[in-house]
Amino acid sequence: MKVKNLSFFTLLLSAIFIFNSGFLVIGHRGDPSKYPEETIQSDNSAFENGADYVELDLHVSKDNVLVVSHDRDLSRVVGSSVIVSQNNFSYLHSLKQSNGENIISLDELFQYYQNKPNTKFLIETKKTSHGYPKNMEKLLAQSIKKYHMQNRVMIHSFSADSLEKMSKLLPSVPRFFIVGSLKRINFEVLSYVTGVNISYDLITDNPDLINQLHKLNKKVLVWAEMNESPKLWNWLINNDIDGVVTNFPATGYKYKLAKNGTKKFTLNKSGYYFGKQPLRATENPYIQVQTKTSLKFLDPVHISAVVVNDDKTFYQIGEHDFVPADAISFDLTPETVLPYWNLNIISKPNKFVKTYQSPTSDAKQVSYLHPNHKYQILAVNGGAKINWILTNQGWVSADDILYYGLFNQKSANFKAYQKLPVSSRVTNIALLPTLTHNRVVNCTFWNTYRAENAIIYNDRQ
Repeated sequence: MKVKNLSFFTLLLSAIFIFNSGFLVIGHRGDPSKYPEETIQSDNSAFENGADYVELDLHVSKDNVLVVSHDRDLSRVVGSSVIVSQNNFSYLHSLKQSNGENIISLDELFQYYQNKPNTKFLIETKKTSHGYPKNMEKLLAQSIKKYHMQNRVMIHSFSADSLEKMSKLLPSVPRFFIVGSLKRINFEVLSYVTGVNISYDLITDNPDLINQLHKLNKKVLVWAEMNESPKLWNWLINNDIDGVVTNFPATGYKYKLAKNGTKKFTLNKSGYYFGKQPLRATENPYIQVQTKTSLKFLDPVHISAVVVNDDKTFYQIGEHDFVPADAISFDLTPETVLPYWNLNIISKPNKFVKTYQSPTSDAKQVSYLHPNHKYQILAVNGGAKINWILTNQGWVSADDILYYGLFNQKSANFKAYQKLPVSSRVTNIALLPTLTHNRVVNCTFWNTYRAENAIIYNDRQ
């Protein structure tokens, strides 16, 4: 196979694969910004709006029933102070939330969703500092087995003891340690959990934390007082999280779709930007919110990572700065580009030339260059010499065009051309054509050769 854009393929082969696809969207207590938390209505809304999981909380009633509630005191959701552990479930079940739904048990929730296989749950065991209730893990394991939910649940908890018990009762069910302080993470806890559910501010203060946990083969979920702020979401998905617990599952799903299918590679290479127009960076390659960083023609740039998203390639040039890769080259230098930069190009005589969406022949074809029409060079890419040229019709292979005007500018362009190594000199050059407005007729083009330190021009019609 003939590979024209060698530097790009070399890049992919030499890069280190980090992650593939997006992240889990976990509706925090369902969809609480729309409906009362931890109700069937709220859970259904979360799933309908793209949540992969719904997060819910458990307490144990006086008669040993697992009750779905975040608070031990139900006053916030039912309007009167009722302590879960001090009442039998028959009474608790008679209490109604503002949407008319009763307080429910975990068994009732599992029974409702049992035949809805795409519904999954992240369950928090709510424990006191002394580890009560002691029987919660046993009750939870029994309920999960009863409704065959082993492959549809994950467990998380602030209680390391609770997670250790679950690791013995249901070793195949993923377990996450909820942490709001780095002091809580230690190797003993990590030995019996699948990962951590971590406060987002810990990532802000410790940017390498996710990478460190991934190296230990631990998944990373993130929780926060999530809102619909693009700034927070753009920051969040730039980190390689495995899931986010959010009050806004529809927003999370939007960002997941943007990032889904993404591949990221580490890189440590420098190059130049070869585009005519300034290039503004974005906060991430998925939802394109611009930053203050921009690149100008011939700006040097250092690349720390490559992101391939929806068949488009982006380079990371700062902590939160990403730019399209098309007009950045690791091999071209200003010296190899400047002799041709102010020229126009034309297609070879009587030939329609295919143009592409990006600088590779594997890209989607977008248009044609029409025979004998001049086109401005807007950007270039390549290796030892220019391989691809951007026009207003798309990217075109440099093998399919002629450079127009090189020898009409006797001073700068031709002198710079003569100083190039032979390997960097183009040979497809149009010489002294006849012009009719913007149309070129009777075009002659030349091949150049090196022979005994002299340049010989061979005319070809």
